[in-house]
Amino acid sequence: MTPERVHEIVDAQRRFFRSGATLDPDWRVAQLKKLKESIAFHRSQILAALHEDLGRTDMEGYLCDVGAVLLELNETLHGMKVWARPEKHFSGLHCFPSVRTKVYKMPYGVVLILSPFNFPFMLSLGALIPAIAGGNTAVLKASSKSAASTAVLRKIIARAFPEEYVTVIDGGHDVADMCLAARFDKIFYTGSPRVGVHVMTEAAKHLTPVALELGGETGNWCVVRKDADLKDAARKIAFFKLLNSGQICININQVAVAREVADEFLKLLRAAYEKQIGIDPLHNPEYPHLIGRKAYDAARADADAYRDRIVMGGRGDPETLRFEPTVLYPIGMDEEIVQRELFNPLLPVVPFPDAEADRLMDKIAEREHGLSLYVFTKDRKWAEKVMAEQQFGGGCVNEVVLHLMVRGVPFNGTGHSGMGAYHGEWGFREFTHPKTVLYGSNRFNLSLREHPYTGRLADLKLKVLKLMER
Repeated sequence: MTPERVHEIVDAQRRFFRSGATLDPDWRVAQLKKLKESIAFHRSQILAALHEDLGRTDMEGYLCDVGAVLLELNETLHGMKVWARPEKHFSGLHCFPSVRTKVYKMPYGVVLILSPFNFPFMLSLGALIPAIAGGNTAVLKASSKSAASTAVLRKIIARAFPEEYVTVIDGGHDVADMCLAARFDKIFYTGSPRVGVHVMTEAAKHLTPVALELGGETGNWCVVRKDADLKDAARKIAFFKLLNSGQICININQVAVAREVADEFLKLLRAAYEKQIGIDPLHNPEYPHLIGRKAYDAARADADAYRDRIVMGGRGDPETLRFEPTVLYPIGMDEEIVQRELFNPLLPVVPFPDAEADRLMDKIAEREHGLSLYVFTKDRKWAEKVMAEQQFGGGCVNEVVLHLMVRGVPFNGTGHSGMGAYHGEWGFREFTHPKTVLYGSNRFNLSLREHPYTGRLADLKLKVLKLMER
């Protein structure tokens, strides 16, 4: 890939967009159906690639990537034509007689989707679906870390679409920079806050609007109060940290547990891990592995740095890139390891006095906004207060991750965890811009807006205008 080749692709897509072919909602539906057919055709290859890249079983691959993409596709196919209809508005008496206004949902044009390795199909196709629904053309820059998945993604897209409409570009950071140097009409990036800053910097050179879905610089918190159902909390937290070996942007980065129940919680957490993955996860074929040696070495280094506080796990296998679910306890609220995103199976546990739960939430609020927040408690009033007041992307009370699967609601971040939103109609809105058009009339025109602005006639005009503003 060269900068010239990138520009050639973007120019071809811009010509195709300007042909007007993508503006027809029926045509967009047909393209989404082609994508769905291509995913079905390549399903076995998708699952095999996920196993090769991340060590996932077919069940986990389907749950996290294939099934999630199909849910998004079906919701979009069901609602897209309604979402795409122009909105009709009454212009108001102050615009009389031009009382008819429409808001058109317009595509941006040529969009760039920068997707990560951890969910190589859900986080690429999941953004492509609303881009297509919105009437855009798209360039997918897929991750070079998940090479097998990127190869299959290229096949999926090539089977469904011509290059001048949708295409996949492979490569590392150098290729991503080539794409960012080209002029796109919209950029959608999923990844780290550090790279998100770079994406915004490059986009600003062309005043290109961006959507960012970031992991959260200081990690996502889970808070377990002393009145929580500890067994239920432990079961769900263990499941979530096992999923994709912790390589999930909305995963729990650290757990704050009421000191009064911390020992019991840790016992239940160990039992939950062992029930779900066994006592030797390094040799369990169901346990996913880390994406590469760099990620493995980072997990290894963190575990070694806190070796004296490992209460579970701590072993790894550099050959298979598996690292055990590892629990660190006790960890202080201000220690370095709970002030950054881990993106691996390590789980620091921070004890706190339950009576100081509000103070804990204040300290969390002082840090960069997470992409998610999870609380386990029977005190629904306290939980609703936290969820209503705390700044974060989204989350759950007495549950984990499932907010991501709810139809009709947005998935988004805020601050260092991102900007913009997608999924369902929210994704359609993200990839379109509203264009307001008033349809004027040349009959019964009033002269209220015209000169003179002084004298007796002006006083009458002003009274009428004030009356219309009510």
